[in-house]
Amino acid sequence: MSSRSPDPRRRRVVIGVDTHKHVHVAVALDDIGGRLDARSFPADKGGYEQLFDWAAGFGAKELIFAIEGTGSYGAGLISAVRRRGLGVIEVLCTDRRDRRLRGKSDTLDAENAARSVLAGNSTSVPKTNDGTVEMIRQIKVAKDPCRRWP
Repeated sequence: MSSRSPDPRRRRVVIGVDTHKHVHVAVALDDIGGRLDARSFPADKGGYEQLFDWAAGFGAKELIFAIEGTGSYGAGLISAVRRRGLGVIEVLCTDRRDRRLRGKSDTLDAENAARSVLAGNSTSVPKTNDGTVEMIRQIKVAKDPCRRWP
């Protein structure tokens, strides 16, 4: 029997995701904040599968997704993450002052999202897109007088 303990970086991996209309940028951090990898994936069903395969490749016992833009461009990804039974945390955009100091890029935004979860600053579970509130929102959007129909 070996006295070696398991690699602590593989207990949990946090995947920070900066969402966009066509491409999502993801950064993987281990449990102690080490950057494992960064990649871009298409913002569609096939891209979500590629993202999950990439994330599973880190061999973590627990995967947590830290996602920006859960109410808009990240809504499809949130749904796919939930269907897989994986953890997901909603992350707010980085503070403007911090962005000015550290720079602005999609990769940095994704990394900041993951670091926010690791630090315990982001703990919100994203809203689901079902239930009474979502039904009312859909009706409101459909009846909105400012909406322009082609």
